[in-house]
Amino acid sequence: MPDFLALIRRGIRLPPVGWVLAAILAFYVLAGLFGRDPWKGEDAIHIGTAWHMLHYADWLSPDLAGRPFHEPPLYYWSAALTGWIFGWLLPMHEAMRLASGLWVALALMGLYYAGRELYGQDSAAASPLLLAGCAGLLFHAHDAQPILIALAAYSGGLGALAAIGRRPRLTGIYYGLAVAGCLLGTGIAPTLPLLAMAPVAWWLSPDRPKALHTLAIGLGIGALLILPWPALLLTLEPARFHGWLATELAPLKTPFSFPGGGRFLSMLPWFAFPALPLAGWTLWTRRKEISAAPQSLPLIFLLLTLLMLALAYRPREIPALLMLPPLALLATPGALSLRRGAANAFDWFAMMTFSLFAALIWLAWSAMALGWPTKLASRVVVLRPGFVGQFDLSDFIVGLAATAWWIWLIVTAPRSPYRSLTHWALGFTTLWLLATTLILPWFDYGKSYRPVAQAIARALPDGHGCLAERGLTDGQRASLAYFVEIEPAAYDTAAGKACNWLLVGGDTRQELAPPNGNNWTIVWEGSRPGDRKEKFRLFRR
Repeated sequence: MPDFLALIRRGIRLPPVGWVLAAILAFYVLAGLFGRDPWKGEDAIHIGTAWHMLHYADWLSPDLAGRPFHEPPLYYWSAALTGWIFGWLLPMHEAMRLASGLWVALALMGLYYAGRELYGQDSAAASPLLLAGCAGLLFHAHDAQPILIALAAYSGGLGALAAIGRRPRLTGIYYGLAVAGCLLGTGIAPTLPLLAMAPVAWWLSPDRPKALHTLAIGLGIGALLILPWPALLLTLEPARFHGWLATELAPLKTPFSFPGGGRFLSMLPWFAFPALPLAGWTLWTRRKEISAAPQSLPLIFLLLTLLMLALAYRPREIPALLMLPPLALLATPGALSLRRGAANAFDWFAMMTFSLFAALIWLAWSAMALGWPTKLASRVVVLRPGFVGQFDLSDFIVGLAATAWWIWLIVTAPRSPYRSLTHWALGFTTLWLLATTLILPWFDYGKSYRPVAQAIARALPDGHGCLAERGLTDGQRASLAYFVEIEPAAYDTAAGKACNWLLVGGDTRQELAPPNGNNWTIVWEGSRPGDRKEKFRLFRR
């Protein structure tokens, strides 16, 4: 017993290294991947696409609910593979979502090695902790999301370019894998910053002949890995190839948008907190060494990424994730060189903020599962009509363990430059774990299309024949395919117009009205629980 108590009092060692760091990052990666349906939007779209690939063994090109989906295939290959391997143990969507965990883990690992190359072994752990602590990443790192491949490629590419010239062959392999993974996973536009950084890294290298050797190896490996898929697609499905290529090139033909770049920058104060202010602190404290590789490499990569985003993407959160790896890397020295007062303030802010939000989650759980406080419990039902909260012992135990672990971390973490950063990253992870266990059923009830899909399937008789759709989003069609294996045809096609069944989605009477007026009879009408705008109608001719 005394030895056990001594172990408890000893606490976590800082900086975290080895298995301790691996366990911290694994905790971050896995929290939130399980226990929920594919949520509307991106999560449902990409899980539905991976499910179609696995279910129909159509591995060459992605399909979304039976229609061509002109995206690169790597994420869907990886998700279908994890679904095939772990589908016996987990629900299929959770098994497929493990692919996201794999790519996030690779991103954290790549940034660790990049930090070690640029700033030394003692600073290496700060880089992945900063990336994990960014507010914007947490909400997308646990969804089915192909952009996570680019996140891994950027982190691994930065690690390779940081070591350029030191170990040419191994570094070249890593750089080639990063380029190939990025293009096969997210397309041409996100790969451009990785390619544009090659001459910059060569210029910054102290040994330019070796750096040139590294880049030649990397680009050669990248080309060998990339070319087989488009060549095979062009040979076997030329229409698919030209559709994919047109989709990839279309954003690059648009005019450069300065307002778009400004809007991406305007997201960063909350999206990239705390990496953004810490990166600013790095640039200020090392302003006399701004041209050295540890500062210039991530800074130039960040600027190239911002230029690519302003050219090829409309401002939204998901592509903004690509700015986080260079920002986290640039923030690493700043996070570990804060003055004592600033470090203590950051530490107290992290502890108080996440402790307060953890208490609020427990209060929400009490209202949902126990019905107390009564006013909050009634509000829970108002926001999710029909929802009935239940006490789940396993979720309760996980929540208690996570809360106890957070308190233990606060009490035992020693004074260290890593203390505030560790509290921030693990506080975020603990909060996310509490949210995805204690109050996940409430979120899942309103964000899943499962009830709608099952209701539509019940309304359709056996052997109903052709079903057409009008006004359904990609996420809705993907959910229908995944939950009940219904893949309706588009009504504006010849096949769709010949169907005797029609499913319509929309927000207004005009959108929900059937075509040709009296030729159709309403069979079913419904919506997701708590959604007062989005409605569905099923018609029979």
